[in-house]
Amino acid sequence: MRDESTKQAAQEYLATRLTEEQQRYEDEPNRATAIARSIVVWRRLRDSLLGQCREWNAIVGEEALTCTETPLGDLRVHFDSRRLLVTIKNAGRPENEKDVVMRIEGYRTGPALDARDAHLVRNDEAVNLNMLLLGELRILTGMKRQRDA
Repeated sequence: MRDESTKQAAQEYLATRLTEEQQRYEDEPNRATAIARSIVVWRRLRDSLLGQCREWNAIVGEEALTCTETPLGDLRVHFDSRRLLVTIKNAGRPENEKDVVMRIEGYRTGPALDARDAHLVRNDEAVNLNMLLLGELRILTGMKRQRDA
């Protein structure tokens, strides 16, 4: 008579091994997609930031935020194409808080092997770009990151 716990442990081992093999199979095309689409992801971030700045200024009715694509300023976004990293440096952020560092990752968008895209990831989760940028703009202007309920 076989022990059920041995059978269960062996099945768990097989499932883990298959998952690891599948992940290794996905890693190469995901990396290639991230490299190929990194500039698109970067432009999406840049355009979203500039768009939110313009919208903020239009609502306020003055140039409260200066929105330019330069390495100088209170809100700086740096794209490291070699490492596929995007860093947001915010002068309004308290000194004890770190810069926002995100990486560009490829992912599968559908069942077809070549159906892939790339997005920004932070803390192993996809970034909601609009919410992140709104939070950064709120910090920059001296407000809290989130609105009180």
